[in-house]
Amino acid sequence: MPNVSMPSGQDWDAVNVGRGTVGRPGAKPKTASQIAAARAAGTLTTERKFGAGTNSSAHSATIMSARKLEESDDLKIAKVDKSLSKAIMQARTAKKMTQKELATAINEKPQVVAEYESGKAIPNPQIISKLERKLGAKLPRPGKKPSAPKAAGGAKTTRTAGRGR
Repeated sequence: MPNVSMPSGQDWDAVNVGRGTVGRPGAKPKTASQIAAARAAGTLTTERKFGAGTNSSAHSATIMSARKLEESDDLKIAKVDKSLSKAIMQARTAKKMTQKELATAINEKPQVVAEYESGKAIPNPQIISKLERKLGAKLPRPGKKPSAPKAAGGAKTTRTAGRGR
């Protein structure tokens, strides 16, 4: 029997599909030598954009951080008052509870109770009310900043005068 090769249905030759650059005269240079040749011929020019290649945010951050540092001197974050931390500690020990037991009872982390007792926490009225309910004691609330004093009888006299009494 003679050896006859049967076509397998596969074409293993290279095929360029789409917009290939094979043999096209206006192809973009890819290698450094092609780029240098294109520049020498005048077919390739480059333009530099304003601020290109710089990280402007890195340079302006020093100015902003210095400005923020100056502003942060005026701000003071309110911390828990010593009277509140002492009251929490006394009420908890009177109930014979640990910080962890109290924290689980009010659905908070033990670290929150520890911060309140050490005076490092920022006062949260919801947490303070949870502590009051669980400990069964009235805790001192952080005071609000005093506002302008109001006239004592001014509002009452106007209200009663408007009713015609």
